[in-house]
Amino acid sequence: MGFFDFLYKEKKEQLNKGLEKTKTNLFGRISKALLGKSKVDAEFLDELEEILISSDVGVKTTLEIIERIEKRASEEKYFGETELNKLLRNEISLLLDENAPTAKIDFDLVGVPKPYVIMVVGVNGVGKTTTIGKLAHQFKQAGKKVVLGAADTFRAAAVDQLKIWGQRVDVPVVALGMNIDPSAVAFDTVKKAVEMDADVAIIDTAGRLHNKVNLMAELSKIKRVMQKVIPDAPHEILLVLDASTGQNAFEQARHFMAATDINTLALTKLDGTAKGGVVIGISNELKIPVKYIGVGEGMNDLQIFNKHEFVDSLFS
Repeated sequence: MGFFDFLYKEKKEQLNKGLEKTKTNLFGRISKALLGKSKVDAEFLDELEEILISSDVGVKTTLEIIERIEKRASEEKYFGETELNKLLRNEISLLLDENAPTAKIDFDLVGVPKPYVIMVVGVNGVGKTTTIGKLAHQFKQAGKKVVLGAADTFRAAAVDQLKIWGQRVDVPVVALGMNIDPSAVAFDTVKKAVEMDADVAIIDTAGRLHNKVNLMAELSKIKRVMQKVIPDAPHEILLVLDASTGQNAFEQARHFMAATDINTLALTKLDGTAKGGVVIGISNELKIPVKYIGVGEGMNDLQIFNKHEFVDSLFS
């Protein structure tokens, strides 16, 4: 086995382990519903619909899956249990292929501006600062020079936590202290990134759920100030969501989408929840690429999201 084969195997094992609770809850129940079935009937479709909705796949995505299964079943009359399982797996994969965009940029940062500026948003408690720390680690592992900006200046804990992550992964952190204008921190961060010829600058922002007007004003100001240094910054606005909150993650996403131009998503804490079906719904419905998923506590347990690997791990 080559080195890259080993890395792939290790990542796949992490993914399988991280999705174990979701797999047991969601697809374990589907397997029971499939047991002994030789065709798709109304009873099975009703049961499947209930399972998917109760597993936070979302009503819209669930109805799309049901419609696709029903259409296939009318064209291919009889199935065994194995074929039904394969059918469901394929239709979910096809649905995501058709409707869920794929994030094009990974830790190699090929063909992107330098420094590549990522502004991270999300409410308190979703794992935002931890996600930033893990991103910094993995960019550094890929040989990139990283700088972090502690622009969540309304909570001392947020600034201190980012400093701790900076020390842990050995990257510089720009921090101006508590109650400083967040845009000033963002400005200094991108300025430092340019001066030190960094490959990537990652900026933490306040995790409060303001009303839309205040949130939009604050995030817009941060962007405007960064653009004085780098005219097209930020290149990525990453929204971090806690997968274990299920449908609440959808609501948070819609709130932030109304306030700023989110272009990538990270879903954390998949290893601690049975609600991993939310990844399927969010990928399908929001039309914003899920770029990262958190499947454990380790530094390397934040993975680039691969739709096919995700579905494969749920059904394997």
